[in-house]
Amino acid sequence: MYYTYMLRCLDNSIYTGMTNDIEKRIEKHKTGKGAKYTKSHQAEKIEAVWRSKDKSLACKLEYQIKQLTKKQKEDLIKGEKLSKYLSGILDCRRYYRKI
Repeated sequence: MYYTYMLRCLDNSIYTGMTNDIEKRIEKHKTGKGAKYTKSHQAEKIEAVWRSKDKSLACKLEYQIKQLTKKQKEDLIKGEKLSKYLSGILDCRRYYRKI
C-alpha cells in the first residue's frame, strides 16, 4: 500500500508527498529529517491522505496535486473530491481518502 499526503506547515504552506509508511514518514517530517522543503518549513499536521495500491499511482497523484493552486489544495483538504480537479487526468476511483 502507498499513500499520497498533504501536510500543513507552520507558515500555512502545504507540502505534498508520497510514502509506503505514512506514520514513519510524518514523524520524519516533524523532526526535520523529511524532505528538504519541510526542513525549512516545519511540518505542523497532516491534512489529507489518499491510499493507492502501488507506487506508480501514488506518484502520479502526488505530481497532479502539486500542480494545483493553493485554493484547490485547500478545497481538497476541506473534503472536495479529487475528481473535481483531476477528472480526465487521473482515474480518481483508484484513490481512497483516509483523512
